[in-house]
Amino acid sequence: MPSLLSGQSWGLRSAGGKMSRTPGILASWRRAPSLCVQKGSQSARHTCHPEVLLGNCLLVYGANPLTVTRPWAERLDQVVIHVGALSLKESQELAQHAAEIGADGIAVIAPFFLKPWTKDILINFLKEVAAAAPALPFYYYHIPALTGVKIRAEELLDGIQDKIPTFQGLKFSDTDLLDFGQCVDQNRQQQFAFLFGVDEQLLSALVMGATGAVGSTYNYLGKKTNQMLEAFERKDLSLALNYQFCIQRFINFVVKLGFGVSQTKAIMTLVSGIPMGPPRLPLQKASREFTDSAEAKLKSLDFLSFTDLKDGSLEASS
Repeated sequence: MPSLLSGQSWGLRSAGGKMSRTPGILASWRRAPSLCVQKGSQSARHTCHPEVLLGNCLLVYGANPLTVTRPWAERLDQVVIHVGALSLKESQELAQHAAEIGADGIAVIAPFFLKPWTKDILINFLKEVAAAAPALPFYYYHIPALTGVKIRAEELLDGIQDKIPTFQGLKFSDTDLLDFGQCVDQNRQQQFAFLFGVDEQLLSALVMGATGAVGSTYNYLGKKTNQMLEAFERKDLSLALNYQFCIQRFINFVVKLGFGVSQTKAIMTLVSGIPMGPPRLPLQKASREFTDSAEAKLKSLDFLSFTDLKDGSLEASS
């Protein structure tokens, strides 16, 4: 059974010996953690991936990331901390901090200002970060659309544990399903975690062998996503496809309006009632026109399960 992760929050609770998923929001102010959900066990395992919402992690200065991560390590069963940074020294310090506070793993994106241009150079960077926390499982966060690092994940994984013995898996946030499929196909004996990060293509990735999913939209599209997952587990691919298409209708709608970190924070505030706060510069806050349109679309697709949304909730994110 695959493990199911969400970009900011997905609760998985044990009820009467059976696993039941309930979407939830665990976020405050500017920060929204990820909940990792591990299926196939007798008890729910909640894993937080503390980072400032959807890429804001690289806009956080100085000691802020250290302040953010400690409360999650103290309160959740498992914590995987993103320690990627442009500076190798900063990544190493964050990795060491993760180990000191009792984190259960670390994840790293590729440096993207002065980019590694070959597999070996990238692995050398990742190896140095992993070595700063040698007891922690290590995950690579592949997101070439934002980093501009075009090294194929399949190529990177070839022999990676010989260089990084703590390597445990990959978060794959790219639409290249050929690359993703070959990651799975070429590493069937390795027991790696293959975590897919493109919400609108999740069903395709599950068919290709994804062991998990990481996505921000699960905060407010969690119900339909859970229904899709349950249909997939029952091998009802026709019904699962219908749910995936429904999810795509909303994502396609907001993408046309202009969709990014700021807009995601606004929608999360709308759905949860928890003020997510403004994004950090150079990001700009979402417009009221966007949030009104997104709310109307969510209602039309039966995504909103909250009937007591407060009129002032959106202003909190402005």
